Amino acid sequence: MNRRRVVITGLGCVTALAESADELFGALCQAKSGISLIESFDTKDFPVIFGGEIKNFAIKKYISTREAKRMDRFTQLAMASAMQAVDDSGLDFEAEDKSRVGVLVGTGIGGLKEIEEQHIRILEKGPRKVSAFTVPRLMGNAASGCISIRYGLKGPNMCIVTACASASHSIGEAFYSIISDRSDIMLTGGSEAALTPLGLASFCALKSLSARNDAPQIASRPFDKDRDGFVLSEGSGVIILEEYEHARKRGARIYCELLGYGASGDGYHITAPDPDGKGAAEAMRLALKNARVEPEKIGYINAHGTSTELNDIAESLAIKSVFGDHAYKLAVSSTKGCLGHLLGASGAVEVIVMAKVIEKSVIPPTANLDNVDKRCDVKMDYVPRQQRQANVDCAISNSLGFGGHNCCLIVGKV
Repeated sequence: MNRRRVVITGLGCVTALAESADELFGALCQAKSGISLIESFDTKDFPVIFGGEIKNFAIKKYISTREAKRMDRFTQLAMASAMQAVDDSGLDFEAEDKSRVGVLVGTGIGGLKEIEEQHIRILEKGPRKVSAFTVPRLMGNAASGCISIRYGLKGPNMCIVTACASASHSIGEAFYSIISDRSDIMLTGGSEAALTPLGLASFCALKSLSARNDAPQIASRPFDKDRDGFVLSEGSGVIILEEYEHARKRGARIYCELLGYGASGDGYHITAPDPDGKGAAEAMRLALKNARVEPEKIGYINAHGTSTELNDIAESLAIKSVFGDHAYKLAVSSTKGCLGHLLGASGAVEVIVMAKVIEKSVIPPTANLDNVDKRCDVKMDYVPRQQRQANVDCAISNSLGFGGHNCCLIVGKV
């Protein structure tokens, strides 16, 4: 049975490494690091003092100061990414049926900075001094809402919150919105700005962060035997999904086709993955089935690869479970070695990376991978340290979130 095809026609991102998809991919392929000492607040009492902090982000390049003041940082980042993606796509929404254009942008945490600032205000100045914009700034659906309002879009307007899988689930559900003929175009992805005092302190308390304060640029070490935790980062990514015939009719540049989406739950633990990777494996199997793609057709996996002990091992086991002998012929890399972990935005940025892999025939490396942890599998190809030329027809992106949320997306050449 034929179904509506979905393609990616626009890319936009803001990260600690770069503020455009082209610049980001170039920097990732050169294994450049976006990790640095935190400057936006005093870290002297914190056990970790670095992260993927976006320096010199100027929202005024995108929207007015008045508009920006009504948004938390995570919404500002999402707005910038969405505007980049729209410009990249060449879309003119005035020429579109806006009831057929929707927005689905997820977040893991939402307006944490706003919560912190208003909590301080209520303690120091009393409840009457809390801002009237507090709720519109802190709510997780603010990014989707503001993007929809910006362009006057009338189609589906939603937000998904599934921790580190938020952006990937958002893209997957936007994909279904087009397949099911509810929309023709979806602006979708994720945004996160949890690199705040409370955000950093909370992840420090979980003992999940790398503590390499003397060497932050090599702190994120996916699949490396000396990894000691992930690096907390902020950022956003938004892509344009479009029904294939619609895109072709308007002469759009098509990066790749979104072929499949799979989602599953671990049912195991609120922060730890199933140690056997069963949930992640099921998400990949479902995505392959949904895409109608045989496992042997996959040439590259952009792994969740957080640089935590449990995740990297479980994900490696999951890949071997799904792909069998082909797992040893696959290129598997994690771009979190350069970017750190963008939490609810990570999946969107990583789909952008996959689109560029398909377009450029280059696989970015796993930075800082010097010695593969044998519990991951020294025989697997984690593309250590250096980029690789490769003609990739189909690629997978995995996102695995706290709460046991697993998501897999598959893209391919058109």
